[in-house]
Amino acid sequence: MPTSEMTNRAERSHHDGEGARALVLVVTGTSGAGKGTLEKILLERMPEVELAVSATTREQRPGEQNGREYWFITPEKFQQLVEEGEFLEYVDLPWGARSGTLRSEIDRITAHGKVPLLDLETDGAVRVHETIPGSVTIFVDAPTFAELERRLRERATESSGEIQVRLDLARKQQTLKDRFDYAIVNDDVERAAEELTEIVRRELQTAGTMSRP
Repeated sequence: MPTSEMTNRAERSHHDGEGARALVLVVTGTSGAGKGTLEKILLERMPEVELAVSATTREQRPGEQNGREYWFITPEKFQQLVEEGEFLEYVDLPWGARSGTLRSEIDRITAHGKVPLLDLETDGAVRVHETIPGSVTIFVDAPTFAELERRLRERATESSGEIQVRLDLARKQQTLKDRFDYAIVNDDVERAAEELTEIVRRELQTAGTMSRP
């Protein structure tokens, strides 16, 4: 039997005033939960959804391309954009980096007639959830904390010290998952991806119905 813990806040109101809501999808969760893998599958299955590329001050890793995984910018440029109000949301991460979603990314995607998908740190996702009426927030978690730690150490993209910081942060993030519209346990990639796809498909249908005169 699958160990999914999808929490559907279907009873929440989709109406925040009259007229259609602008749908914004937000996926968040702990590092190592596998949300990036699930997002990749979702994007392959639903071309009407497009990932918003976040801006970050962390160093670019081998194989990454500027504008594909992230917009890699300097701390000075990041701060300038903060002061100019160019970010929809941004967070200061415990390991020293900053990341955020530029408003221009949302505008770019919606101008193409697509639905923005945001991959956010939990604090940023909470901020979007509280400030954007059309947001749908989805928390992705590993089945156990031990499995989460195993995944982080196995991927070996961070130092041992940074991994421990991420694990400490993950414990705090897990206490927030009930604040989001849905929660998915990524105990099996294909099952979890299908669950995510079904959530998005249902939300797209709801948003489409609401936009009709």
